Amino acid sequence: MTTLTVRRLLIDLEQPVARHWCANDAFLTAWFNALSMSFPVGEQFFLDSVRNGAKTLPPEQQATWQAEVQGFVGQEATHRRIHALFNAQVEKHGLVNTWGPRIEERMKVLADADPRHHLAITAANEHFTALFAEWMLSHTAVFNDTEPRLKNLWLWHSAEESEHKCTAFDLYQALGGSHTWRVKWMRRVTVFFLTDALRQTALNLHRDGTLWRWSTWRSAGRHLLGREGLLSTSFKPWRAYFKPDFHPNQQSSDLSVNWLSSNADQYTRVGAG
Repeated sequence: MTTLTVRRLLIDLEQPVARHWCANDAFLTAWFNALSMSFPVGEQFFLDSVRNGAKTLPPEQQATWQAEVQGFVGQEATHRRIHALFNAQVEKHGLVNTWGPRIEERMKVLADADPRHHLAITAANEHFTALFAEWMLSHTAVFNDTEPRLKNLWLWHSAEESEHKCTAFDLYQALGGSHTWRVKWMRRVTVFFLTDALRQTALNLHRDGTLWRWSTWRSAGRHLLGREGLLSTSFKPWRAYFKPDFHPNQQSSDLSVNWLSSNADQYTRVGAG
């Protein structure tokens, strides 16, 4: 079982956020804004999936899982709340969130599905967020010249995503979820996640008036597809998910542990799972 602590980040999101808040880079700002736009709805789905999935465990197992489930739910609920505040600030720049509503529409189709399908979808998304978290924690230079409060927001979120990356996966396995459906949902989530992320990023850049600038495309190429780009460096660990014996713990979380330890003054502990 994974011990999860719920933390309250010490951050003021009542203050305005600059238009190009991420290192004055239009692409990076649009990309992170796009990801944030998916979080309030997406993370509600994740915490509901884990909470409801745990309720279907045999009674004798529910007590064993209770602390980890509470920790996961608490962390995701905190992420959802903070990113809702962040989104309210960036949307003042004229951005329109179309990703969140698309997620809500897709969720309606799954309303009566086996809870294991919800968990498989959650586990796939959590693998993506853990890979992205690892990239951010190992490429903190992308936040150079970024307000400390916003840099801390993204690195704190990354650290906790890496910390709880096993919960949905392990619960899916505990409920007898099959390898076949686990990888089927990863293929589907991959298509939806990347398509939606890029679509929302392009819309953000269009609304910002920077979509067709050469500097925007140069930044996108370098940060996504360059030698140290997010997608380039994430491909191999993403592909590992399809192995029958894969487990999230096979991929290191040391950067998460180190960040949380080194930045304990940036948050308060409000509970432990």
